[in-house]
Amino acid sequence: MQARACEDLKKRMTDGLVEAGLTYAGAAAFATPRRLTLALEGLLSESPTLREERKGPRVDAPEKAIEGFLRGAGVARDTLEVRDEKKGQVYFATITKPGRPAAEIVAEVLDDTIRNFPWPKSMRWGAGSLRWVRPLHSILCILTDDAGEAQVVPLDVDGIKAGDSTEGHRFMAPERFSVTSFEDYAAKLKRAKVVLNPEERAGHIWQEATNQAFARGLEVVEDKGLLQEVAGLVEWPVPLMGGIGAEFLDLPPEVLQSSMKEHQKFFSVRNPKTGRIEQFVTVANRETADQGATILAGNQKVLAARLADAKFFWENDLRIAKEGMGPWLDSLENVTFHNKLGSQAERIARIAALAREIAPVVGADPDLAEQAAQVAKADLSSEMVYEFPELQGIMGRYYAAEAGLPEDVAAACEEHYAPLGPSDAVPSRLVSVAVALADKLDTLTGFWAIDEKPTGSKDPYALRRAALGVIRLVLENEIKLDLRETLVSGFKPQPSDLIDAAARTSVPEAKLAATKTFDGNEIVYDEKLAILLDLLSFFHDRLKVYLRDQGIRHDVIDACIAMEGNDDLALLVKRARALQDVLQTEDGENLVQGFKRANNILTQAEEKDGVEYSFGADPKFAEDATEKALFAALQDAEKTIAAAGKDEDFARAMGAMAALRAPIDAFFEAVQINSENAILRRNRLNMLHSIRQICLQAADLRRLEG
Repeated sequence: MQARACEDLKKRMTDGLVEAGLTYAGAAAFATPRRLTLALEGLLSESPTLREERKGPRVDAPEKAIEGFLRGAGVARDTLEVRDEKKGQVYFATITKPGRPAAEIVAEVLDDTIRNFPWPKSMRWGAGSLRWVRPLHSILCILTDDAGEAQVVPLDVDGIKAGDSTEGHRFMAPERFSVTSFEDYAAKLKRAKVVLNPEERAGHIWQEATNQAFARGLEVVEDKGLLQEVAGLVEWPVPLMGGIGAEFLDLPPEVLQSSMKEHQKFFSVRNPKTGRIEQFVTVANRETADQGATILAGNQKVLAARLADAKFFWENDLRIAKEGMGPWLDSLENVTFHNKLGSQAERIARIAALAREIAPVVGADPDLAEQAAQVAKADLSSEMVYEFPELQGIMGRYYAAEAGLPEDVAAACEEHYAPLGPSDAVPSRLVSVAVALADKLDTLTGFWAIDEKPTGSKDPYALRRAALGVIRLVLENEIKLDLRETLVSGFKPQPSDLIDAAARTSVPEAKLAATKTFDGNEIVYDEKLAILLDLLSFFHDRLKVYLRDQGIRHDVIDACIAMEGNDDLALLVKRARALQDVLQTEDGENLVQGFKRANNILTQAEEKDGVEYSFGADPKFAEDATEKALFAALQDAEKTIAAAGKDEDFARAMGAMAALRAPIDAFFEAVQINSENAILRRNRLNMLHSIRQICLQAADLRRLEG
């Protein structure tokens, strides 16, 4: 809450001051476990005097209208100015709002900020009505002028009066002291054993911890989240290094890290030679006469109890793992994945079947992929994962190895959850890729089948993350995967009655209509196909977000999604990158304009004439040299683009398309399309059709903006 409170304090105070006409040069907010601070630099001593001119009624207006204007403007009648306008003489009032002292404005804004502060959790205490995250003890609020003189802002919030003093560290320097400026405040706090800046506290913790570890030939395991949290728990950080009992050193490093982090807020210290976690760093909030020995002894005692539990879980789990993990897999039959999608055991069976089907596509061994999928979730029933859910998958890898399963199977137990976020690493082991894809596709097809899709900002089943995971797995491993066919495989084991119901209630009409066929005189809709098309569209939307973050224009992505073969994500992205590259060249950008001109003229002519000019242009009717040159260029481009598309060499295809820029420009400059000669006009329109069709082989340029 501290970082958010800093932002809220800064925003509410500065917004309120500016609204009241009091400007400033700079602002900075700081937090410790006991105090929230805002420092403003360059604050005006008073708000400026404001003058506003307000237009009133005409001089001959009814008396009541004039009196109402005077009341609203707060001025006397003899101060009004009369001006001549087109509609006659009109009253004008000049309203002067005198400036106010800064102390008065700061008091008002701070009082409102304190009383309405948006703490996520707050409390009341005593007989007052004030709510704060913890009981508020004192308010320090001063204004310091250029001469260094400090003025206390007159403020009283529920009996807590603002002053110029504060306290130091709760134990090491609890006496109150007065300050005259922010610099004086920060310096005296530090002398009173309080480091105000959280970044400074975090830097000190990290430096001291790493120095102590280095002195012992060890290294601290980096954890930025834990560092930020611990820096918010102390005002005077004192890092202390302690040892882990020898009986616990053989526990997996991840178990030691999780136990120490979650329960004790300890940093793990690793031996770089062995990879084992051998010591820890705790951060005390005070200096002690015995150099922290008593604190360390207490921490080590508590840690030993925690690790004894972890060791007990580990040894019990190892016994079951060595017997093949059968009891864990059996127990998953009684664990519900979702009330409409069955148990975890049923889900595992679906994932295993799908992993076996996907394996040949990604180059994995189908038997290993199926085996890995069958045991990948087994650790969910283990005691260790029950105690530390964040270790799911990690423990699965250890247990699979203990069970004597192949290395690829053990690795898949951990890696099939990845990637969990945009910066998470993507697995590259083929078996892991197959199981990861199967896991995510089963999740997506399952929840689509029961109509539990993301809506707005709500995505309780992390389906957007699952789709992005599929996209990254495919693209970063350069997998040629027919997504439509794979989704069909994913839908097969899902409950068909639920799929039909979901299609009828949630699929957009356009997608349902796209499945329309005729059976005699009856229109038939394919609900399963409609659901599939809807999910495919969801993938394309996620792909747009992914590529947009990589700098590819959304209209470029749309132009490529419209092409045949958009089920192959790797192919689609390859085409999009090639199109983006060619559009960044002068020829590419100008070609798009030429294409759009040709397409617009052709579309208008086809609408007017009621005919499609797709008969092919005849070179013998070419009158101008530019027409003949364009004929030849189109023939060359068509051959090149067709061959390049077959080879999936989209850079060559886009290059050939861009090369049409010059002959198309020359053609439009020299030739009148809508010639009075009907034969020439028809032939030239057929040539425009050739331009359109040849360019559309590379990408749907009609979807490009500009």
